[in-house]
Amino acid sequence: MKRLIDILASGLGLLILFPLLLGVALLVLVYHGRPVFFGQVRPGLEGKPFKMLKFRTMRDAVDSNGNPLPDSERITKFGAFLRATSLDELPELWNVLKGEMSLVGPRPLLMEYLDLYTPDQARRHEVRPGVTGWAQVNGR
Repeated sequence: MKRLIDILASGLGLLILFPLLLGVALLVLVYHGRPVFFGQVRPGLEGKPFKMLKFRTMRDAVDSNGNPLPDSERITKFGAFLRATSLDELPELWNVLKGEMSLVGPRPLLMEYLDLYTPDQARRHEVRPGVTGWAQVNGR
């Protein structure tokens, strides 16, 4: 039943929010250039990797050696606005529609944390990761 709700809600959300998604994508293109989306591999159900989509919030700025500058120097005011309003997360509705995520569930952390989980913490991978979860509802 939960998966059916995820499919219906994410599909409807993508349709209704399409003008907003298009507008944000165009602004990301103007402020950050291509690509518009940022994809990062995260552990999903049963720890299987998937590519989580977000709108880009940072510039591709590097130092003289070609190393990326710190995040604080790469994020733009527009990117900070996207993060503060969680608009950067809207493309995750596509991940929900594809079955890689759920609307509600534990937020997917980075792949490098997989080996650090205790058995109890690893239980988070018994369900699909969520667009929103306990931490987001309780003030991040």
